[in-house]
Amino acid sequence: MFVMDNYVICWRAVASMAWSVLLLLPTTALFVLLSRFSLFHPILWISVHSSHAIFSFILLCGVVLMVGFFNLEYYTVVPSIACSKIALLGQVLHPRQFVHSLVHCIMGVVVAWCCAFTIGGHTTHMCLNEYHLVLLLVGAFIGYSHSLVGVVYNMNYVSFHTMQQYKYLRFKGALPLVVKASAVQALYCLRTFLLLYFFMGYAPRAWICKTLDLNINSSIHSLDSVSSLLDLSLLYHLWISGTFLLLTWYITVLLFRIFVTEVYSFPVQSTFTEDAHQCLPKVITGTQPMILKFLALQDLALLSQHSPSRRLEVFSLSQPGGHPHIWTALSKECLSLLSDLTERLVAHHDTVATNGRAKSQSTGGNKRSTTSSEVTSVGMEDMKTPRPGALIRTPGSVFLRSSVGAGLRTPLTIPFTPDLDSPFSSPALRRLTGPLEPQGALSPGFSSIQSPHVMRRGPKLWSASTDSQLNGSPPPSPGPAPSPSQAQLKPSFLVTFLQNRKDQVKHFLAKRMLIMYLFNKLPEASSQALFADSQVHIWALQGLSHLVAASFSEDQYGIVQTTLPTILSTLLLLQEAVDRHFKLPHTSSKPGHCSCSMGDDSYKTLRFALRSTLKTSVYRITATFGGHLQ
Repeated sequence: MFVMDNYVICWRAVASMAWSVLLLLPTTALFVLLSRFSLFHPILWISVHSSHAIFSFILLCGVVLMVGFFNLEYYTVVPSIACSKIALLGQVLHPRQFVHSLVHCIMGVVVAWCCAFTIGGHTTHMCLNEYHLVLLLVGAFIGYSHSLVGVVYNMNYVSFHTMQQYKYLRFKGALPLVVKASAVQALYCLRTFLLLYFFMGYAPRAWICKTLDLNINSSIHSLDSVSSLLDLSLLYHLWISGTFLLLTWYITVLLFRIFVTEVYSFPVQSTFTEDAHQCLPKVITGTQPMILKFLALQDLALLSQHSPSRRLEVFSLSQPGGHPHIWTALSKECLSLLSDLTERLVAHHDTVATNGRAKSQSTGGNKRSTTSSEVTSVGMEDMKTPRPGALIRTPGSVFLRSSVGAGLRTPLTIPFTPDLDSPFSSPALRRLTGPLEPQGALSPGFSSIQSPHVMRRGPKLWSASTDSQLNGSPPPSPGPAPSPSQAQLKPSFLVTFLQNRKDQVKHFLAKRMLIMYLFNKLPEASSQALFADSQVHIWALQGLSHLVAASFSEDQYGIVQTTLPTILSTLLLLQEAVDRHFKLPHTSSKPGHCSCSMGDDSYKTLRFALRSTLKTSVYRITATFGGHLQ
């Protein structure tokens, strides 16, 4: 598996670095023409010392290779989303990020030195050339800004495009954006640098003069005034050098993204045993790097739509034995991914529900059990977020209690109101929600929901306490819970003391604006973090739904029919969890506009793409099988 990782990822990274070095030659030539432009001195415009030029170009090639190496080392297919300012600050101050910033500062100085040599200028002996000093400092500042922007805007995040294009077409379409982003960011960095240099430029100038024993040339105006810093020639050279620096680095990043995310076709099954680890089922279910799993699921989604011959291999049986090992491995892994996402969404919903917004009510001296409190908490939460148009899988005990209560609608029974007009509501649910009889006569009707398909459900969207009420036995009477002894109820002095001090510290910090600013949740950051890796779930949904739809006419052995109830149940549970998530506060229901920069923020729209793909997948399966689902 590691051999395959080196072959697929490292070879693509090396190819992207090679193209970056090749494209460095025309980029450098363009920079030389623009930086030495002189209408009245055309000879000086094109004259560059050959030996020094070759040495500068070799340095630039080394910098590009180093940038490509850092792209390979720091890339990720799952973005790191900071949910608060303090978390973002922790990412910026991380030792690994510190190394990244330091190396990019050094590389910025190297590129700026090459630019200063190309531009030329004032040549002084044993005196400080402040124009070149400013250019070197600008290179270091832009290098650090590039590293910092990469953390804030997830520059290292590698996303997969929905539409498949050739590498040349992708590069050609993204090149104008790269040039624009380089020029704009260089302009912003230059503005910030000039402000810093105007107020603090004396410190590096004096330190360098003292360290290297250099004098300041009095014949050249010092760059310590507004008029000298706003010199048009100086501003133009600083801006064109910064643009050249960012352009070479951004082209390297762009080529790396294009090469790494190129579609890779995995063999569905292998003829030889030694190649079995390279097959699609092994790659998807293995513990290889995440990028290979993404490529494998992308290949699964594509073959399920556009490759009938490879679909037949998925539906084939093993020889000898006649077992559907390929379909079992692929479907099991896809269902596992979807179930994990459902569990994450349910856990997030429960956390939000217990975060001071949904509290159980206590009456008099009656002590409620923990199980009853949990159910009531979830019920009150659902009251605040009503769902008239979605199907809620309702425990039978809820309707049972509502019938015993003589028509009284308690907070426990209000949220569990099923939508009988939904196309996904089952006949068992309709019978369950019909006229209920007393508790003693409920066994036939209640047993109708005990089919193995219904009981095969994974994570539930109600409290865990109701799971025990689905086993067919009537619920226990809501009698008073036995009161524990006074020794068990009374906490120790140390526990009380520590809890009081903890509350005092929290209350003290809550009054400090800076602390609240750092620890407050960023808008929609938690929701984006939940769906940060949803690209694999989108491909899993597409692959499963297309394979199930194709099995209606292509599955000769009926192997897909055995897992169809589990697939539908998993999809509907995920549909319910996603719908409930979008009804939470501080969760946007519409995708926002992506900013025009090199930072890839397509992860912000993954949750909306997942919701759309999920609905389409359910519709595709139900439309294909139709009445056969009964």
